[in-house]
Parts: sequence; structure tokens; C-alpha cells
Amino acid sequence: MPVSSPESLSQSEPFLPHPVKASLPKPAALLKQAGQVAILIACALLSYYLISHYFVTSVRVVGMSMTPTLHDSQFYLLNRWVLHFREPHRAEIVVLRDPLDGGFAVKRVIAGSGDSVYLTNGEVYVNGQKLDEPYLPEGTRTFSSDDAKGQLFKCRADQVFVLGDNRNNSLDSRTYGPVPRRNILGLIIR
Repeated sequence: MPVSSPESLSQSEPFLPHPVKASLPKPAALLKQAGQVAILIACALLSYYLISHYFVTSVRVVGMSMTPTLHDSQFYLLNRWVLHFREPHRAEIVVLRDPLDGGFAVKRVIAGSGDSVYLTNGEVYVNGQKLDEPYLPEGTRTFSSDDAKGQLFKCRADQVFVLGDNRNNSLDSRTYGPVPRRNILGLIIR
């Protein structure tokens, strides 16, 4: 078909405009988008880091030292935020850095700064008073780590004494003594 001018087109032939060329984004626009994506990724990573290191994170219990309260392979939330404002309280469950191997352990706080703990005849005494432990199964006995009749521990400033709830299967302060406060990472939320 010969090319004709617009005036010579008949009513039966439709007018076809020139095809539109797809334009590629300019390098500057691509660079701007890449920068925005990089900023978004950096913000996401920073948010994750801040939340998991200072507020709350998920932890999985490994082992039987907190049975029957916590169970092996179950997940719990760790509140890291609260300990920026206060010390751990007696009977709270904490995650700590184990002083013997540097790993993580889950234990219950029995005593804090300035407290004395005496283990004798299967009983726990804090500051001379027998410790009431309603979280343990009735009849649970707590024996010292050595064969001595009794064992006395004194928590200095910024130390806590911790025990596992499964007293016959727990490596805790009976073995490694009071734990420095800086080793406590947070409180378990149940």
C-alpha cells in the first residue's frame, strides 16, 4: 500500500499513529531506586538488631534443667528491655551466659545482691529464711553440689544466685556460684 498524506486517507482506512517507543529508565533513576532499596534494607536490619538486642527476642529451651516449668525444645519470648531499668527479682526465670562454658542457660533467680543462700538437708534458705518454692513439685529437694552437710553462698553486689527447677538435673549456682549481673540477658515471658 502506498503511503498517503492524511488528507488523502479515505474514511475506510484508519489513521495509525507512529508507534510509541518504550523508553528505558535513565541511569540516574536506576541509581536512585537502588539507593532507596539499600536504605530500606538497612532500616529493616537496624530495626531487627535493635529489637532483638534491646527489647524482645525468641529463645528455645534446650535441656531438662527447668522441667517441669519449661520444656525442652519449646520456644519462649525473652524480655531484654525490663532489665535495663531494674534488677531481676527472686523467682523470675532468666536467660544467662553460663560462666563455665560461655553458652546460654535458663535458670530461676533465687537470691540477689547482698543475699546469702544456705543449702542444707535438701532445703534452701535465703537470708536465714526457708525459701518457699510453689513453682516446684511438692517434695522436691535441693542438695548442695558437694558431699558436705551444707553449703553457704554469699551474693556480692551485682550478683545473683540461680537454680534450675529440675534440681537433680541442673548445672547451676551450686556448681559455679553466684553469677555476675552482667551475665543475665533477660527474663523469660511465659
